[in-house]
Amino acid sequence: MTHDELARRLGEDGLTVLDVRSPAEYAGELGAPCDPRQGHIPGAVNLDLQVLMGLDREALRERLGPPEGREVVAYCHSGSRSALAVEVLREAGYDARNYLGSWHEWSRAREE
Repeated sequence: MTHDELARRLGEDGLTVLDVRSPAEYAGELGAPCDPRQGHIPGAVNLDLQVLMGLDREALRERLGPPEGREVVAYCHSGSRSALAVEVLREAGYDARNYLGSWHEWSRAREE
């Protein structure tokens, strides 16, 4: 998914934007010094990759809702952790995509 597509689709029914960084990164308390600002994409749900990987299918459905009719776009800082998250989500039956630019791109392109 590209930055422009994600920006257009924020808030869309059936779309979950999933931040797989740590809670501190999500909250803007911690982050890479190369980013001009810290925080998260508006409306994103935070589920740390390490936690995500420890959830079984039922627990994942409880956190994100059922996969039917839901698209999940995962992001992290640079697209690496989110790529792994996409594989886990797909195995659990979700229509999952990676926002490859992730926070590194979003923190530069969007002014909220």
